[in-house]
Amino acid sequence: MLNRRDFLEYSLKSAILLGIGNKLVPWAGSLFTLPPEDQVSLRFAVVSDGHYGQPQTQFDQMHDLVIQALNREHSGRGIDFTFVNGDLFHDDPGFLLPVKKKWDELAMPYQVSHGNHDKISEQGWKDVFGNEWHYSFKKKNCSFLVLNTASPQGEYICPDLEKTRDMLKAHKKSKHLFVFMHITPYKWSGGGIECPDITALFNRHSNIKAVFHGHDHDIDEVRTKDGIHYVFDAHVGGSWGLPYSGYRIVEVMKDGTILTYQMNAGLGKQMNSDKLGALVQEMSR
Repeated sequence: MLNRRDFLEYSLKSAILLGIGNKLVPWAGSLFTLPPEDQVSLRFAVVSDGHYGQPQTQFDQMHDLVIQALNREHSGRGIDFTFVNGDLFHDDPGFLLPVKKKWDELAMPYQVSHGNHDKISEQGWKDVFGNEWHYSFKKKNCSFLVLNTASPQGEYICPDLEKTRDMLKAHKKSKHLFVFMHITPYKWSGGGIECPDITALFNRHSNIKAVFHGHDHDIDEVRTKDGIHYVFDAHVGGSWGLPYSGYRIVEVMKDGTILTYQMNAGLGKQMNSDKLGALVQEMSR
């Protein structure tokens, strides 16, 4: 784990490299390059953990780094929408409106989920972002479920089981179903929380293609349990975690293939890549 000084130094050095652009390169560790753009049905980005307003961090610069990278992606290969998966601000609700203003600089639509450091009431959240903490939406032939994993005071909680069940039922005919929830429902790390009722529910819905998480700043990979892919994207800001501000791209291809890769925003570099549905190793650490 990086200390705060090393992380900030790395982030600022990455910011200097913004001018190099964000050209996509062959997939790291794979035998093929990205498919032609006309084969992509839906392309979206996932980010998390900006911790806007955290003391002694360069939160504005780190947000600018990622937002500018995403806007370059949008003007290039294209992004249909971005999802900001929790911990938008850091504890103080006075930063709620400023962080919304910051994410409004994105050139594409975006949606959000509530994180444990977003310490505000659900009504206060809805007044700003327009959605409750549990909601769903559709894009093309894909459905998206957003689940809440934190109380207004920042306590870790499992998503509401009844609301989750109802949304899964409502979207059971969707070809591709994706779930966003800030905290992972497995104790893979010190930041996880065991939610056996939720994961058992997931396991009964074969159209769930991936469950996306933030919270764990030091994880930027895909882990698999009982055939469900749990996907992490490191972090945008905060004082700890992997030594870069990053985001994840997901591409749903017209043939049904789903590709995902993690990007270092400062370097415009792919950090890893996966083909969802093709992973064979179950990871339960």
